[in-house]
Amino acid sequence: MRVGSCSGLRRFLPRVCLLVFPLLLVLQLLVGLRVPGARQAGPFEDEFGFTIINIASGRGAIATDKSGRVWASELWAEEAGSYTVSSLTGFEDENEMTTQRAHIGRQVELQPWAAGQPSFTAEAERFISYITTPQVHCLQLLVPGDTQDEKASEGLWALCVEGWTLPVTKLQSCVSYSFSMGQKDEAFVKKMLWAGCEVHQFDPGRKQLSGQGPVHRHHTWLDWRSPRAGQKSGLEDATPQKLNAIMDTLGHTEVHFINADLESAEWRVLESWVKDGTLGRIQQLVLTVHLQWAGFEVGGNNAEVIRFWYSVIQELYMAGFRLLHSAEGVGQTILQHSLPNTHSTYTLSWINTRRRY
Repeated sequence: MRVGSCSGLRRFLPRVCLLVFPLLLVLQLLVGLRVPGARQAGPFEDEFGFTIINIASGRGAIATDKSGRVWASELWAEEAGSYTVSSLTGFEDENEMTTQRAHIGRQVELQPWAAGQPSFTAEAERFISYITTPQVHCLQLLVPGDTQDEKASEGLWALCVEGWTLPVTKLQSCVSYSFSMGQKDEAFVKKMLWAGCEVHQFDPGRKQLSGQGPVHRHHTWLDWRSPRAGQKSGLEDATPQKLNAIMDTLGHTEVHFINADLESAEWRVLESWVKDGTLGRIQQLVLTVHLQWAGFEVGGNNAEVIRFWYSVIQELYMAGFRLLHSAEGVGQTILQHSLPNTHSTYTLSWINTRRRY
């Protein structure tokens, strides 16, 4: 309302103008006021709204969202670089399991270049730094050898058995797979037998099969490709099979411990687990990576190859896997290049923080 219009109104309603300006002032004050403690709605206001309900020894925060689901906060991990397994496990519900299954068909997304442009040195440094820096701490470890030790600095691999009762009782389930040629996995198999697990050993070159004791031995090897028409599906010959097909054949919805030394096939196998959702069926993974050459069916120049490796490893992180232990292996080259503090093989122990233990 313009001030000049009040002159006409005074002839008919002399008191109207006296009330208009106070009313406008009151309305302006009311609109501008905020309720104490109220938050402005942001772009994710309807989706998130966490309330901290527990701090686990300063190692991480457990929070609930508006629907009541329990989430494990990784804020501490992002700031300090590691967290305890105990602060992350045991909080998964069926909704989160459904979310994991929804990732079936996911493609590996290439990560940005480490230096903003192709650079072999930058890619190698980023990759080696990532696979040699543990991301999670476990209070109770299972390591190679005759004794159970909490320190794994000198061991080739380490498994987290926090919350487990070992050897397992009949009320517990423990399934382990080991993929290795030349019987290089005997220490792992022995430890799994000691733990009371159902042990399956896969080696296409091994002459003796099942019936030789408590270990279930198979000639089958891991493949990353879908079976061809007419291909055999049995586990007692050397026909390669995808991991999810092996698990389905053996009647396992999940495997608690997997040991895999795939002789440079690991990159395409890992990629296939990302694509078909098999990662969500694995609790812990001991994986030997071979860096002296690109690997089966991995192409590109040196910088592109390492960028692909790093991108595959990042998919493990996005699926909930955290690096528990890293051990150097033989050789001192990466893609036939000698680099300081670099080895040709590493054995990496990963733990899926989204699985119950």
